[in-house]
Amino acid sequence: MNIPRSAVPQAYQKASSASTTPSIPSVPSVSLEKPEESRTFAEIAAALSEAINVQESIAKHPEPVPEQKLPELNLEDAPSVSALYESLGLEQSPEVATALENDVLREIRDMKLWMERIARQSSGGRELPDSLQELRDLLLEQEMDAVLVEEWISNISERWVDEGRTWGPEKFMGSLKEQIDGFLTGRIADGIARDTQIVYIAGPTGVGKTTTIAKLAAEQLFKHGRKVGFITSDTYRISAVEQLRTYAAILNVPLEVVQSPGDLQRALFRLESCDLVLMDTAGRNYRNDILVAELQSLLAKELRSETYLVLSLTSKSRDMKLIAEHFGRYRLDKVIFTKLDETGSYGPLFNVLNDFPLTLSYMTDGQNVPDDLLMATKGQLSELLLGTGET
Repeated sequence: MNIPRSAVPQAYQKASSASTTPSIPSVPSVSLEKPEESRTFAEIAAALSEAINVQESIAKHPEPVPEQKLPELNLEDAPSVSALYESLGLEQSPEVATALENDVLREIRDMKLWMERIARQSSGGRELPDSLQELRDLLLEQEMDAVLVEEWISNISERWVDEGRTWGPEKFMGSLKEQIDGFLTGRIADGIARDTQIVYIAGPTGVGKTTTIAKLAAEQLFKHGRKVGFITSDTYRISAVEQLRTYAAILNVPLEVVQSPGDLQRALFRLESCDLVLMDTAGRNYRNDILVAELQSLLAKELRSETYLVLSLTSKSRDMKLIAEHFGRYRLDKVIFTKLDETGSYGPLFNVLNDFPLTLSYMTDGQNVPDDLLMATKGQLSELLLGTGET
């Protein structure tokens, strides 16, 4: 098709203006090497098409925008869950508060496990003096968590460096005893308080709860002159009721057997002349939340009470933590460690005290009633951990 020559310059001008669109300054202009007179309409159309394709390519693949750094978040300024509830005019129920607290504790424990793995990986590259390395190995052999061990060893190492690296073995041992003493501060409690009316003994099966109750009763009777009564809800095992009945007869204390909250109220009424009531709860599989929850219905909240968790030192450290986590949903106050004489590893005791808000009150080191009941002390625990004392 023939096109007038005078129309060619106008078509070229349109193609040229399209190739230099102001909205996209980076589009290169189309260079036409041949003189305008020799250009055909097909060549002009091809140039125009090429310019449009370049524009579309740039629109689909724009130049990267410099990455902007997000502002840092200050977690300390973040409102708490309770504050959010208050700001919304909502009331936070005890169940929600307990669930949130359990979630926080679980996250803290997960973080400690993560830190423990890092501590194991990083501890190999640090050079310690022989005396301090021996103490570190001793603590790990006692099955103490690596995070707690590294915390103590790091504190001692820093002091050793600050004081000129001139310590002898006795100085390292003394510094470790100071770390243990500081750790136990606030984590050891006295025995049963004088104004306590009822003591609940909780724990899994096979840790020696019934025998421990008999020892506590003998202590209160003979050392403090208090009139004691027994209550047991452990009707799942006939032997447990008969065992406590035997102890009650020997100590000459009354015994009540309950199976429901109504029975508990009647039992407390019949034992109102007693200064202290010791209640043996049923041994529960701590992995069964329904069975553990039954304990909550048997707590007399109107009385001044203490709840003791009984743990056996022959259990694995991980199992002891899981037990404390499950039973901890129902307001535990203190912990009793049993079977002190049946193990040589005392690190798990420190692990539990480090991970849970429990205070250590008693320990047992045998089955003799009432002799094998010990009041926990800092010196005794230090000697057990470091292997310098006797069980």
